[in-house]
Amino acid sequence: MTLHEKAQKIKAIALDIDGVQTDGTIGFGAGSDEIKFFYARDGHGITMAKRAGLRFAVLSGRKAMCNRTRMEAMGFEVIMEGCHEKKEGFTELAQKMGLEKEEILYIGDDVVDAWPVKEAGLGFIVGDAVEELDAVADLRLTKAGGHGAVREAIEWLLKEQGKWDSLMSKYFG
Repeated sequence: MTLHEKAQKIKAIALDIDGVQTDGTIGFGAGSDEIKFFYARDGHGITMAKRAGLRFAVLSGRKAMCNRTRMEAMGFEVIMEGCHEKKEGFTELAQKMGLEKEEILYIGDDVVDAWPVKEAGLGFIVGDAVEELDAVADLRLTKAGGHGAVREAIEWLLKEQGKWDSLMSKYFG
């Protein structure tokens, strides 16, 4: 099956956080509060994708208030944190969303993401992902995690699904 054919089945995008939605840097503020930076254009890409009917979930090994704050603000349907076994976590995520794995595009960056990248309908990795993931990924994005990789994946998918031009008419129509 071609990437274009796989793209037609995608109804949701599931994302890792550290190294995908952020550059993987973790800072600490007062006490044990984590500080992370999320790329604004990735966020607008998520907003546009949701407008086009796509659903969103997160599957992260870490738990942090800043993660939940961002995902809740972006309207993610499923937020799974503290998931160190992503094989079981991805299966549970699909069940919670009422979707088949082949209806989900997953984006990861490190070896812990190998299973969902391999099992998803489309498995993408960020441009600076570890080399080992190339063996299971459908596509290595050109942008690094936290620097536009999520937006790049969303634009690719929306164009493949024929939804991009109608979304752009809001801005250029």
